[in-house]
Order: sequence, then C-alpha cells, then structure tokens
Amino acid sequence: MPELPEVETVAQGLKRRALGRRIAGVEVRHSGVIAGSPEVFAAGIEGRTISAVQRKGKVIALALEATENGEAPPATRRRVPEEARFLVVRLGMTGQVTVVPREAPLELHTHVVLPLDDGREELRFRDVRRFGRLRLASRQELEQLLDSLGPDAQQASEEEFLRGMRGRRGALKSWLMNQRVLAGLGNIYADEALYAARLHPLAQPGRVRPEAARRLYRAVRRILARAVARQGTSFRDYLDIEGQPGGYAMELRVYQRAGERCRRCGTRIRRLVIAGRSSHFCPRCQPRPRVVAPRRGPTS
Repeated sequence: MPELPEVETVAQGLKRRALGRRIAGVEVRHSGVIAGSPEVFAAGIEGRTISAVQRKGKVIALALEATENGEAPPATRRRVPEEARFLVVRLGMTGQVTVVPREAPLELHTHVVLPLDDGREELRFRDVRRFGRLRLASRQELEQLLDSLGPDAQQASEEEFLRGMRGRRGALKSWLMNQRVLAGLGNIYADEALYAARLHPLAQPGRVRPEAARRLYRAVRRILARAVARQGTSFRDYLDIEGQPGGYAMELRVYQRAGERCRRCGTRIRRLVIAGRSSHFCPRCQPRPRVVAPRRGPTS
C-alpha cells in the first residue's frame, strides 16, 4: 500500500506535470472509484485549472480554479455547489496516478481519464483492486478530512510526536500506523523506523523511555526523507507520476526480510502478526521489553 513517501512522490510529480494546467475533459470508466455522484464529480472538475497541490499523510488534494474568464463551465454552475473546489485523491492499496501522452495505450484497470489542456497529455487514475478513491470536495469538507488526521509524519514536531506517545498502551507498531495520531506511516516505514531506533514492535508507546522515543522520532524523519528522495518503495503496483517504480526497496533492512540475516548483527529477521498486520524485526537489535502490548485489539 502506498505510504507517505510514495504519496509525496506522486504529489511532487503532479506539481511538476499538472500544476497550472486545465482539465479539459473527464472520462469516468468505472464509477466505483468515485466518492459520490460521478456526474457531479465530472461536472465539478471539467474546465477547471489545477492551481495548487497539497498533501497530508496519504491524502492528496488538488485545488481547482475557474476558467480564465473567471467563470466555471456552464455544466458546473448548474450541477455543482459553488464551494466545491478540491479534487481529493486517495491511492488506497494499488492506486496509480500518471501523466502520459494521450496516444499511450490505455492499461487495464484505468478507471478515470482526465485530458489536459494541450490535448497531448492525460492524467490517468488506475487501480487494480479499486480501494482508492477520487472525490470532489468543498474547502470545509477537505478541512474536516485533514483535521481528522494526526500530524503529518514528515512534518510533525518532536513535541507533537512525544505527546502522542504519552499514556498509550497498545503496540508501538500499531501506534505508528494509527492515522489519527500520526498520518502517513504504514507497514513498510513503521517496521524500518522501529529497527533503526532499536525498539520492539510490541513495546508500549507510553513505556518507551524519553531518549528512545526521541530516537524513534529522528528515525521516522530520516527514513521518510531518504525514501522520498528515492521516489518511494515499489514491490508490484506503486509507480510515480511518470510510471516509474520507486528505488528505496534496496535499502530496506527488515520489511519482508523474515528469515534473512540482519545486516547489523547477523541474527535472522523474524515476523510476527500484530492486529492482523505483519511486522518484521531483529530479535537481537530490537529486544523484547519485559512488558509488551497484546497482539490484537486497537491502540488505546
């Protein structure tokens, strides 16, 4: 599933390839990836210009402005509330957003096609498993969505990070992945950050010593920055805006390396399941604490 580095890579690509360009048309090939009415969605974005790209956690929002003459297309005026101005993109598990030449072959599972102003390129949304969503949102709706998320994992201050850990009794791995307390992390980078900080995934956030908590904060920031610089991690589905895979997979230390030797101490990497999700760790570099969280149940 795309996590913060992959979503940030897509957002940066949209800034390079789509910012300032007008959406000249809308073709919804599968309505299941549209949140709400596909007709209202299409009418609300057609003819509008992408004026800004923002990201929080795993959410991308494209701000849409009216056409050059200051008026929205007639269909938009008839069918869409005037305040609806943002195209919200959530990649889900297998979502891909690319900007490609219009004559490029249409790949299977391409569900939405947005021709851009010059008629030579298209913005396409492809999603094999169809868990991703595109949504037309007002400013208030977008703010409510973003406010429901915790601080962005790449932007959170150390104090916000440490405050979020205080009193938490669930598994530290689950806490890192809880989007309401820290937005953007998933399985890959939670495993990698815990390994870098030498913390066991079943440790309880509220019991982690302050220096170890600060070490984890620094590990999260460092690993996310490195992953963004390498355009994220690709195993099968994730591609950047140009349709290219990310390059961070070669740097992974524990994720999906169960049974392989730890590159730091030589101990075999282990895998355990926490709340239904796989976790990978080195039992020597990440010793099990005396008191651990249960493997099941929500983070408290």
